[in-house]
Amino acid sequence: MNTTKTYKKKRFWAGILLAQFLLFYTFSKVQIVVSFFENLFEFQKKIHQLLFAWIPFSFGDVLYILLGILLIYLIIKLFKKKTRSNVLFKILIILNTAYFTYQIFWGMLYFQTPIISKLPKTEVTLEIRKTLALEYLKKSKATRKLVKEDKNGVFVIKDLNTIQQEILNQQKTLPTFINQKESTTTNSFKPSLFGKTMSFTGILGYYNPFTAEAQFNAELPASYLLFTLSHESSHQLGFAREQEANFIGYLIGIHSKNPGLRYSTEYFTLKSLLNSIVNEDENFVKTALENYSAEMKRDRLNEKKFVTEHQGFLNEFFGFTNNLFLKSNQQEGSITYSYFIELLVRYKRINQ
Repeated sequence: MNTTKTYKKKRFWAGILLAQFLLFYTFSKVQIVVSFFENLFEFQKKIHQLLFAWIPFSFGDVLYILLGILLIYLIIKLFKKKTRSNVLFKILIILNTAYFTYQIFWGMLYFQTPIISKLPKTEVTLEIRKTLALEYLKKSKATRKLVKEDKNGVFVIKDLNTIQQEILNQQKTLPTFINQKESTTTNSFKPSLFGKTMSFTGILGYYNPFTAEAQFNAELPASYLLFTLSHESSHQLGFAREQEANFIGYLIGIHSKNPGLRYSTEYFTLKSLLNSIVNEDENFVKTALENYSAEMKRDRLNEKKFVTEHQGFLNEFFGFTNNLFLKSNQQEGSITYSYFIELLVRYKRINQ
């Protein structure tokens, strides 16, 4: 009798999970429903930041750790015949709860109106990208002279909290025709508890949709870190797509009065442009790299050193799985910057 009841419960929760997949897939095709979830996000992010921002460590990471321990415990119990049936039932409940919560708080934002539809159409030619690359090379060289260095002449950050506050302030200056989302004054940037592991994954930061915390890897070189903070801040605003978060991060940092944040943004933009050019004109990219200032070359070597020291299986595994995740959410994947570059080119056309 108990076996029959347990079987029916498992079948019920499996059916609920399937129904959720179908329901949220249908929701993603209906713009008025997607708009509802956008408005819901504006409400829930305030509540989440009120609840979790004051905690001095990443509460979202603690939740992930506890969930991981629970799942490991349940998986171990799966190998015991007496408890297997009940364990499957519990796992289905956890999956249903986690999936529903994720979609309500974050997942549906991947289907909001793309930023690109708000920008004028233009052809993204190789020559335009080359011109922009030279522009941002010049900007990067100039701004790099204004930032602080360590004893090895590498760009460093002396006051991270000031830059985090600057990012929040710059959210308020975003063009209204691109961003109608509410900025916040609440600092909810948190160094990830998984920082040392993250260094081996290629993941620079991530947004926690369950706590509205922007996690970052505190071990990153400064040239990576500051733009990463802008990027994760863009997720906190409600921009789910990775390349759109890059673009909003660009808008946050490019006009900043803080030279460190501005340099990190200009340098990221330059690297993105060169990355989009290299397969079409490798010599141009080589020449651009040779024309880096001595200071920029030191930063580039520092980045390469960081990457080399943290290469391995985890880097390849997370790069592969992240690429699949991005594509499953109607994004281009992590191996290309073309969408960010197209947004950049279209935006620059407005300001010509």
